Amino acid sequence: MNVSEMLKEASRLDVHQVNFFPIIRAYMQRLGLVELINHRVGGQMEVQPGLIVAGMIQDTLSGRTPLYHLERFFEDQDIEMLVGESVPICAFADHNVGRVLDRIAEIGASNIFGEIARRAATIFDIDTSCGHWDSTSVSLSGEYDGIFPDNSLKITFGYSKDHRPDLKQFMISMLCVERNIPILGETHDGNSSDKTLNNKLLTRISKNLAQNGLGEGAFTYVADSAMVTEENLAFFDPIPNKAPLYFVTRLPHTYGQANQAIHEAIGKDNWQPIGVLSRSSYSPNRPIASYKASETTVELYGRSYRALVIHSSAHDKRRQKRIDREIADSRKNLMKLLAKRKKDAFFCQADAEAECSALRSLTTPFHALEPRIEQKPIYAQGRPKKDGSRTITGHTWHVTADVIEQTEAIEQKRAEAGCFVLITNRPLKGEDAQTTEDILRTYKAQDGIERNFSFLKDPLIVNNIFLKKPQRIEALGMVLLLSLFIWNLIQRQMRMFLEKTDSTIEGLNRRKTTRPTTYAMLTHFRSVQIIRHGNVRILKKPLKPVQKDYLRALGLSEAIFTSTKPPPPPEKSIG
Repeated sequence: MNVSEMLKEASRLDVHQVNFFPIIRAYMQRLGLVELINHRVGGQMEVQPGLIVAGMIQDTLSGRTPLYHLERFFEDQDIEMLVGESVPICAFADHNVGRVLDRIAEIGASNIFGEIARRAATIFDIDTSCGHWDSTSVSLSGEYDGIFPDNSLKITFGYSKDHRPDLKQFMISMLCVERNIPILGETHDGNSSDKTLNNKLLTRISKNLAQNGLGEGAFTYVADSAMVTEENLAFFDPIPNKAPLYFVTRLPHTYGQANQAIHEAIGKDNWQPIGVLSRSSYSPNRPIASYKASETTVELYGRSYRALVIHSSAHDKRRQKRIDREIADSRKNLMKLLAKRKKDAFFCQADAEAECSALRSLTTPFHALEPRIEQKPIYAQGRPKKDGSRTITGHTWHVTADVIEQTEAIEQKRAEAGCFVLITNRPLKGEDAQTTEDILRTYKAQDGIERNFSFLKDPLIVNNIFLKKPQRIEALGMVLLLSLFIWNLIQRQMRMFLEKTDSTIEGLNRRKTTRPTTYAMLTHFRSVQIIRHGNVRILKKPLKPVQKDYLRALGLSEAIFTSTKPPPPPEKSIG
């Protein structure tokens, strides 16, 4: 074959870098995401709305910022490999995206998301008996002035959980099961309060747990300390002939009952050892916490609750630094008080002893004075005698004082700084009883949500066509939640497979792990390319062993890179 023939043949071939996109598509197909959105949204549009949402999810999970002009994202892409169907790139034009977002908002984005999540819970056998609530802020670059009428969702300044107070934002709240799988989610004004958002969700789920895809029996609601208000706690009062609704939350130190419970637990020193809960490896910069607990009861708004005083060996660094400052201030203040007492020499021992008593009464929270008396002779004037002796005519008594630490008070303070209080209405005995360790494990699973918001934290420079109407923000929030859902679902499947097969897989930096992350998986597929000739696709290079390992853990085959047929459903035994 000569050069011209080779060039002619090459012109018939397309090379696409598909990376990990077929894996994301395969999980969207397992969820029936495109079909469900098409069914719910409907409408007479040029392109199926489910394909638009699938494209936005792929764009969000690509790590590419900003989420801006889907047409640009799909340039030089094998669109069928990404969304499951072959459509022209113009289908992802801004006006089509805007219409789909409008229609989703009209139907109800949170309702659509909830239906997809409920379907996933059945397909992947997700445990929905315990839900963790949290919220996060989504920052946006732009002014967004004058586009939001009254009684609509507001992009505005508020408490920024991603530490960008310079940017306006909106809020996303969610209820997650199995640590970090969102099952319910909504969008809110950028200055919304967590206390109010907790109340809104509790109002929703307390009416009908099953309707919201949650456990039909006893359900446990886990949230941070913002949940503790009289109105929110009232939702958990028992109702005859209705499944109990339980909660676990942290009692904030603004409540005197929290400080009192900690003080009493330290004083009794009767702790129940729990040990290490984390499965993370040891790091000198972040030691693994070991826990112990002491249980009591507290009364809030006329109701009694179990209170678990938890002591962590890995004290909060910020608290310890604050205590260090308090100790330094305590010493400094006592030195100032000592400096004001200028008289240190007395001609009467009784006066010196009285001064010592006065100094002993001068204390600060962490320091006290330890005075002592030194007697000094008064010599007659003139030269000493030949033998060196001098005539003593009298005595003076001099008072000096050392600043000493009150060790017990400091140790008490440091011990209290390592404590926090959990409250719950879970019974200690009976069918729904949970032990102190069970309650702590339930609460500590809350960090699963917080660790997995990173890709939602980057400021989104969203095209104005997406957000020129306030209703579109709700639809955008659904896209972000679906992206988070798929991200965490993939991670869940990998870890469950490795646990079941008692095996490991190569994570980041070529280290073997039993707890791979979705990010680690994606990095291993960033170089995958396919060659396409018409409707025929082949891998440009064979998959590496580590890539095959990940596909096996995900329950997928190499065929997802050359065919858009939906993969088989996951085995119930591993998901």
